[in-house]
Amino acid sequence: MKPNTSAKRHSLRYLLASTVACIAAAPALAQSDETPDDVIVVTAQQRAQSSQDVPISLQVLDSEFIDAVAADDMGDLEAFVPGLDVSNGSPTQPRYSIRGITTSDFGVGTDPAVGIYVDGIYAARSGASLLAFNDIERIEVLKGPQGTLFGRNSAAGAVSIITREPSDELEGRVAVRIGSHNRMRTEAMLNLPITDTLAIRANFLSNKADGWLTDAVTGEDYRREDSSADRFTVRWNATPSTEILLRHSRDTIDQDARPAIGIVEIPAFPGTPPLPVDTTAFLDPFNAPVRNDVVFNREARNLAETTLTVRQDIGDMTLTSLTSYREFDTMNREDEDGTNRIDTYFDTNNVEDNEAFYQEFRLAGTTGTVDWLVGASYYDETAIQASETFTFTDTVNTVLGNVGAGTPFTDLEYGLLVPFGLPFSMLGHSWQETMSNQGEFTARAVYADMIWSATDRLNVSVGLRYTEDEKSFQWINGGRQADSLDQTLAALDGAGILALAGASPADFLFDFVFDLAPLAGVACDNGVNVAEGVACVMEDSWNNLSPRVVVDYQLTDNVMIYGSFSEGYKAGGYNSVEVGSRFENETVTSWEFGFKSDFLNPDLVFNMSAFSYVYEDKQSIRLVVPTGGGVPQYLVQTSDDEAIGVDIELDWQASDALRLRGNAQWLDSTHKRRVDSNGADLAGEPTGEPYWNVAFGADYVIDLDGGSDLTLQANHAYRGESRCNSQSVLQGTCGGYTAFATGEARNRTDLRARWTAPNGDLTVSAFVNNVFDNQYVGGVNNITASTLGTAFASISAPRVWGLEIGYDF
Repeated sequence: MKPNTSAKRHSLRYLLASTVACIAAAPALAQSDETPDDVIVVTAQQRAQSSQDVPISLQVLDSEFIDAVAADDMGDLEAFVPGLDVSNGSPTQPRYSIRGITTSDFGVGTDPAVGIYVDGIYAARSGASLLAFNDIERIEVLKGPQGTLFGRNSAAGAVSIITREPSDELEGRVAVRIGSHNRMRTEAMLNLPITDTLAIRANFLSNKADGWLTDAVTGEDYRREDSSADRFTVRWNATPSTEILLRHSRDTIDQDARPAIGIVEIPAFPGTPPLPVDTTAFLDPFNAPVRNDVVFNREARNLAETTLTVRQDIGDMTLTSLTSYREFDTMNREDEDGTNRIDTYFDTNNVEDNEAFYQEFRLAGTTGTVDWLVGASYYDETAIQASETFTFTDTVNTVLGNVGAGTPFTDLEYGLLVPFGLPFSMLGHSWQETMSNQGEFTARAVYADMIWSATDRLNVSVGLRYTEDEKSFQWINGGRQADSLDQTLAALDGAGILALAGASPADFLFDFVFDLAPLAGVACDNGVNVAEGVACVMEDSWNNLSPRVVVDYQLTDNVMIYGSFSEGYKAGGYNSVEVGSRFENETVTSWEFGFKSDFLNPDLVFNMSAFSYVYEDKQSIRLVVPTGGGVPQYLVQTSDDEAIGVDIELDWQASDALRLRGNAQWLDSTHKRRVDSNGADLAGEPTGEPYWNVAFGADYVIDLDGGSDLTLQANHAYRGESRCNSQSVLQGTCGGYTAFATGEARNRTDLRARWTAPNGDLTVSAFVNNVFDNQYVGGVNNITASTLGTAFASISAPRVWGLEIGYDF
């Protein structure tokens, strides 16, 4: 079905009309011209402003809310930020989405569509974007393109994490959290003023827990957690006009990799799973036995970063310098078959080593009625990645048989070696294939942004950023590694046994995962053709001009209306497992109209915006089964997407004791242009995003005798049912089966009670997350379904509870 553009225009007109109606009604709610005492200050426009003065759709999460939901990272918060989706099943390979825009590829050849920033520093790779929460001041989630103010790869939006800076007061905190699955989380912080101009702040975090899935055969736990993080910050006011901040942080993960829950009934050995897979016979993942046998099941990351921030006042201007050096390495070896049999064994390991340097200079000031800033930035990154697959000759034999290429290993084993009692075996040998990549990436940018106060009530903001990207990318596939097999083949060949079977060792020198034969003749930029053992290098450069125009008008003292046009940019790149591939820039063009309002007596914040965007040349990595069958490949496919939507925010201090809050997003996201791997036209079909995402909550404070108080908190999040298209089933993200469904609507309810001592130094909290123990199937993975018949699934976490004691001084 083709897109109904008239219906889209009608829907957009309805959304805009609803927004205008709300704006028109808003002034009648105003009851006071006072200024609230609890103004939320943000830096969404690279300036310190009240969140209600920023003409951008954003949601701010403070440290109290982070504590309320016992969040360890952004993956624990995304349910309560409608429009934000964070897939953190593998913390070294998370995927962020804002307003339905995401990058599904975690390879180093491509960049994310959502920019993650920590204290203003860009976290480029997904392996460095999901960090532990320690000593966080606030998190700002900016929705819509942020290409002008935040730069490249913020096409969907940006998540800005702000940590606490050293203060002039001696203070500290110690907190311990215990809970279900033997959770033990400890955190300590010390803020120490050395002199009137020098202060240091240090914090440490350790977080461990047992797993909540158990292997049906070994009894081993899966989903165990083990992470730690620390940060050391020095603030030096070198002169009355100079502030220097030096930060060093470390973040470590060493835990289980994602387990695979097999959902295909496996016949007794030597029987193999039937092909094609019978999806009507899938097992329920919540009742299916977990059988994983990864040789080295581990997900790990070591990250270290040093940043230097210098702020220098020069008259009425401020010069800011941001300098950062980051390095990290990761590995993630996962089960990809959900069985414990050697003839269906397959695992993958993503290994990454990354170094990045960032430098930005920003000059800001006010001239007359213009608040302006200009800046320049430089980014340099070296990323090394190995995509490893590991299996055994038994599995290779199974795959070859299933794709119609014969069964050479068992033919030799049972047709020659076993009958004649020869002391050799063709089975049980390890088989590894590796695609090695290296990328050298450089980006330069200059930008300017100004806010012109045309009148006391009217502001016009104009911004522009010019970016140049240069990338060099290399692929090397050295051929399969099977040392013990090669030794056996050499012995058989030397004894003349292979010749009896009409074979030679060369017949077994093939790749079945990273097979480059279909790419023969594809030319690389370094003058070679794609071939095994040959380095294929591609070099490209891209540039982009990202504009931003915003008009906001203070309709009353309490109501601001605004309209904006902005563009975002995601640099072109390469698919790390598709040798010789390249793709062009991705751009997002967005329009947004909304209002922000805050009223007193009672305190009430009510914000709403309607938006639309077109995302051109969106790159998505998809699991593709080759024509005629064979081993599936993750390949990049291109599409143009479009969407309309509404964001709503409500925060009401109904009384001194009661606070209510709510956020919602309605989104209609469809493909404007897309043809899938089978040639089907998906134009007009949904991209998979649900219509509704809603979150709401309440805090109630009870004053107790003696000056202590008890705070009761409740939060609920709802994510609507995913909207399927004809490609969703293969990707396993959306669809119904006899035993279960993927992409179904989700609900999560969290409760927390916190007692605070009279002087505020001691707190005792109890919490339950996912109170009603709602669990959902995260998706079906079909990477081995067409070759081994071993589809598997993942499920979300169960209910967890905990107790936390914190002492502040």
